[in-house]
Amino acid sequence: MDISVVIPLLNERESLGELHAWIVRVMREEGLSYEVIFVDDGSRDGSWEEIERLAATDSAVHGIRFRRNYGKSAALYCGFEQARGDVVVTMDADLQDSPDEIPSLYRMITLEGFDMVSGWKKERHDPMGKRLPSKFFNFTARCVSGIRLRDFNCGLKAYRNQVVKSIEVYGEMHRFIPILAKRAGYGRIGEKTVQHRARKYGTSKFGWERMIKGYLDLITVMFMSRFSRSPMYIFGGLGTVMFIIGGATTVWIIVDKVVKQAHGIAVRGATDQPLFYLAIVTVILGVQLFLAGFLGELINRNSGDRNSYLIDKQL
Repeated sequence: MDISVVIPLLNERESLGELHAWIVRVMREEGLSYEVIFVDDGSRDGSWEEIERLAATDSAVHGIRFRRNYGKSAALYCGFEQARGDVVVTMDADLQDSPDEIPSLYRMITLEGFDMVSGWKKERHDPMGKRLPSKFFNFTARCVSGIRLRDFNCGLKAYRNQVVKSIEVYGEMHRFIPILAKRAGYGRIGEKTVQHRARKYGTSKFGWERMIKGYLDLITVMFMSRFSRSPMYIFGGLGTVMFIIGGATTVWIIVDKVVKQAHGIAVRGATDQPLFYLAIVTVILGVQLFLAGFLGELINRNSGDRNSYLIDKQL
């Protein structure tokens, strides 16, 4: 099979039929074999009934329904597990992503040798209050990750099948799939300018809270990229440094007191000096960080499957 199209959705019933027809037309024109995997992330507007209707008329349509809302990352994770195509394309269900872009994304993967291609919505049909925070977020993600993409948030992306089978998407990590892919060893990451259409039905499912979550997840994914296999490197390293600094300071205070007393110089007691207590706190924190790194190593060696989602129905 050439292409798997994975479409996470939440309350997008009105757009599903039109989106499906558009994808089918593009695939037939290009002569590509395909499947469409709709992942219903706990919709309550009849989206699942529409997916069932489409599946009854088109054997290439498959559906996954969550019992409740888990988020876009969970939907993508389960869609990736089911995808069988050589190239996996993700897109949003709100008709803002154009299926006409799929063939060119497919060719960039199969002919140009990219492991992953991310869309860039150069001209966005979103309000200013959504565009400006997105620009700032993308700038920060580029600086931190070193991946020169201008739009990490774009839902229209294409991957080699091996890439989506090699990464673990959870929490709100769908924004950072390029970083996860690079971490997994897939470094040929490309970018393509794609058409961004104005929303035709419904309203956006994301608010300002996505910016806060986005930055917290950026810190998480960068930490995981560097230290997930050896948490002792950061926690143990910081703990050791703090322990040495605190211990050396404590010893210096005590030695300084003993030397001055030996020479008959008046000196305050060690316990009367604020620096002594700061040194003791530093030692304690150092020990705690070292133990955190050690426990992290133990947990990492015995961790099981992170993702467990309750799928209600599957076609």
